[in-house]
Amino acid sequence: MNRHSPVDLGRGFGFAEVELYGDVVLRFVSHPDGTDVPFLPGFEGVSNPGAVDYGLTRFDHVVGNVPELASAAAYVAGFTGFHEFAEFTTEDVGTAESGLNSMVLANNSEGVLLPLNEPVHGTKRRSQIQTFLEHHGGPGVQHIAVASSDVLRTLREMRARSAMGGFDFLPPPLPKYYEGVRRIAGDVLSEAQIKECQELGVLVDRDDQGVLLQIFTKPVGDSDLRFGPLINSGCIFALLRVLPNLTASAIMFRPTLFLEMIQRIGCMEKDERGEEYQKGGCGGFGKGNFSELFKSIEDYEKSLEAKQSAAVQGS
Repeated sequence: MNRHSPVDLGRGFGFAEVELYGDVVLRFVSHPDGTDVPFLPGFEGVSNPGAVDYGLTRFDHVVGNVPELASAAAYVAGFTGFHEFAEFTTEDVGTAESGLNSMVLANNSEGVLLPLNEPVHGTKRRSQIQTFLEHHGGPGVQHIAVASSDVLRTLREMRARSAMGGFDFLPPPLPKYYEGVRRIAGDVLSEAQIKECQELGVLVDRDDQGVLLQIFTKPVGDSDLRFGPLINSGCIFALLRVLPNLTASAIMFRPTLFLEMIQRIGCMEKDERGEEYQKGGCGGFGKGNFSELFKSIEDYEKSLEAKQSAAVQGS
């Protein structure tokens, strides 16, 4: 395990980092109780009354893709003390063409969730996790799930400002999907909410404790100009001269990092002071949506592959 030396930030603040997987580090931050520092020493609070509130509150979970699950999970659990919160196999997550295995690690309060994925080999298509590992150049963060107190409002606010730049979301499921939503969550979500989920493309799932609403962006790095092993700038310029009509995204799409907007409903408990809080991982991780999600990702990868092939043939 590689540790980075602790850093003293002053005024009782400090942090230390431990390598997690690939080039990702886990940063531990210490701070004094009752501080009036808005974030960290050197930062100042900023008042912006006109700023849009999207309703996003915190990271819900951060998912890592690794070549081998068992060793990575043992390594992370070994220095964090995290325990296994959930586990999924290719039977849960896979499609007819590809799959993966996954484990979710959690701290004692289960408020910090670190899922890990590994590829499954020998399927019809290359596992999406293997595709990630190759395009990313090794292990890394597959997606970051950001919690919202009202994900429908969050999406309305985001899409109202899409002309300013923003995220493209994966295509919504077929209308028949939402007939299933009415069956599993019709006692929690109103008919108006279910219709809005359908309009916005929000996926819905439920476990024995709560309800989960989630939606995923398309990969945010698929238009980066990357050339894998071609790290020499002369090679890049030579390739651009040979293939002048190719766009950057056609030369090398990168189906790597994407984002998830998520809302958990239910699982409210009280702490020792009588204050309510939501139990970590309420509603699960969308096990009922895995096939729908990964089929959508597969279709998106196929569309990018088709564009890349067409661009090469037309050059």
